[in-house]
Amino acid sequence: MKSLLPKLSSITIFSIAMAFLETAVVIYLRELLYPGGFQFPLAPMPPHLVLTEVLREFATIIMLGVTAVLAGKTFSQKFAWFIYAFAIWDIFYYVFLKLLINWPGSVMTWDILFLIPTVWTGPVISPVIVSVTMIVFALVITLLSERGYNTKIKFREWGFLTLGSIILILSFTWDYTQFIILQHSKDVAGLLSMFSYVPLKFNWGIFISGEILIAVTIFLYFKRIKK
Repeated sequence: MKSLLPKLSSITIFSIAMAFLETAVVIYLRELLYPGGFQFPLAPMPPHLVLTEVLREFATIIMLGVTAVLAGKTFSQKFAWFIYAFAIWDIFYYVFLKLLINWPGSVMTWDILFLIPTVWTGPVISPVIVSVTMIVFALVITLLSERGYNTKIKFREWGFLTLGSIILILSFTWDYTQFIILQHSKDVAGLLSMFSYVPLKFNWGIFISGEILIAVTIFLYFKRIKK
């Protein structure tokens, strides 16, 4: 464990710093677009700013991915460091928003989570729950690897993890997708329709199903490795 601490500390610090940069960008955007405070529906943004936001999200994933590649030796280790860095970044993004502008008002406040490949929305608590799950899985892999276990993730485990992730993504995109189908089925503006979208209901049933599937897979993975 002691040999793992320097790398764990470095990636944690890096991820927290990235979270602050993300927070700073969002605060600047909110000051410009939401002088009265952030709320739905979203304020219209010029197409070039929407494109910039999408590319910024891609850049963030690339930065976290490169960090993981440099930190891990095996594929499972690289994967573990990626999801760990992503989770720390995501959690501290909300921590810094709360500290700097006292937002969100509660853990049930809705937020725009992602724009790729479509709009993801949900209460703030939902991505935090996912992030905690990611941290747990990442630590399971790295700690077992540090103790000399073969932490390779088998094909069947990848299948369940992927399915669980798809279910989670469905929960985050469900409300917006219903909005598009019911309100904008003939809207040729596509992505720009998000500027009239107001969240109605988060599908907790789908979300919990995805979380349970991933949690069970992590538990069974741990049991298999420890045998």
